[in-house]
Amino acid sequence: MKNNANRKNQLLLVTAGSILSMGMATSANAEGLFKETEKVFDHFDVKVGAWANGGITYNDNEPDNRFNGPVTFADRASEFQLNQLNLYIQKAVAAEGSSWDFGGRFDIMYGSDSIFTQAYGVPAFDVNTGQALQRNNWDLDFLGSNSNRFYDLALPQAYLETYVPVGNGLNLKIGHFYTPIGYETVPAPDNFFYTHAYTMQYGEPFTHTGIMGNYTLNDNWAFMGGLTTGSATGGWDGGWDRQMGNWSGLMGTTWTSNDKDTSLNIAGTYGDTSETSNATWALYSIVLKHNITPKTHFVLQHDHGFADSTFNFTTLTPNSVDASWYGINSHLYYDVSDTVVAGLRAEWFRDQNGLRVCSPGRVAAATDNKGFSYAAAGNFLATCAPATYYQITAGVTWKPKTWLSLRPNVRYDWVEDSNGYSPFTSGSKSTTDQVLFSTDFTVTF
Repeated sequence: MKNNANRKNQLLLVTAGSILSMGMATSANAEGLFKETEKVFDHFDVKVGAWANGGITYNDNEPDNRFNGPVTFADRASEFQLNQLNLYIQKAVAAEGSSWDFGGRFDIMYGSDSIFTQAYGVPAFDVNTGQALQRNNWDLDFLGSNSNRFYDLALPQAYLETYVPVGNGLNLKIGHFYTPIGYETVPAPDNFFYTHAYTMQYGEPFTHTGIMGNYTLNDNWAFMGGLTTGSATGGWDGGWDRQMGNWSGLMGTTWTSNDKDTSLNIAGTYGDTSETSNATWALYSIVLKHNITPKTHFVLQHDHGFADSTFNFTTLTPNSVDASWYGINSHLYYDVSDTVVAGLRAEWFRDQNGLRVCSPGRVAAATDNKGFSYAAAGNFLATCAPATYYQITAGVTWKPKTWLSLRPNVRYDWVEDSNGYSPFTSGSKSTTDQVLFSTDFTVTF
């Protein structure tokens, strides 16, 4: 027994020494290993990247709860937010050719934006009956600990991708991916402004779970279509463990002019609201892009969403409201120089039945089926009511380095047709408008 113990001790010492030697060698040759790893990734056409985005916003109303009303993402006043720390690994597939190609992408995001990118397509309460639901566990509960009011993890994308050599080439995605609908998107590096339009925040889905195909017919026409699941809101923001029997359609087409200066995209969703409701949940979005001059760029967007037989949360009446939401927003950009772009955005958005826009947006997103929101520490809930929203945003994007972007901007929001309801606060009192001054940075790796 003693000899066996000695042998075990010797073996442990040898093993520990080997691990220590390996650790020292790794430390001494870290740069070489990184280069070798990069070569392996390059060999398999795999890209690993990341970005960090954070900013701060001043609200002239100085709200007591520090929420910027229904404005999301940059939703906290006088408080620095680390919005997105996003790591991704991607194997892109071919865009043309006669051979099959396989790839995919996986994103993990940490930060205050995570709540808005999680799969919350199964809401706390059924949109048709008002009954409590078990929310999707895809990343809302699996990664979100709910122990921190503002910072959690999300998995906004996890999909496999295939290039099918048929015709001009068919691209297929299977899994969880960002929506192709609309103009603005979740990843910070892909947007001009720090804040988002109401259209993007409340009028459209952020993600889908399912399968999507893209096909380019010629230089002018491209088509998109697919099936989505995992959602109790018509295929929006679905996950993997709820509502998997509810399938909805995703479709769209894009026309591009011969000179590439103009494009028109029409896309939308259509399907049953949930597994237990065949009421329609649908949306169409139209996005026009046009280069007025080589330095002046214009974007015009119109969205219109429909949700039939929804619950009236005011009268507590199930299946009683055919709700709709719609709006127009426009963007105008001017390239001041190679590193500086100035922009202006204006928007009108009508939430006709108070189904979509809630204030504060984060509090609504973090509410469970017992009526508790950890984003407000249980002290209050978000308020939703019919209203018309307006916003004008002006700003500059400055890229002093290829890996660094700065975006100072000023935004004015106001509300009308709200029957006395106001989503904004001044101190502890309600008000009908607010002015936001914000700036953020994005660093890409």
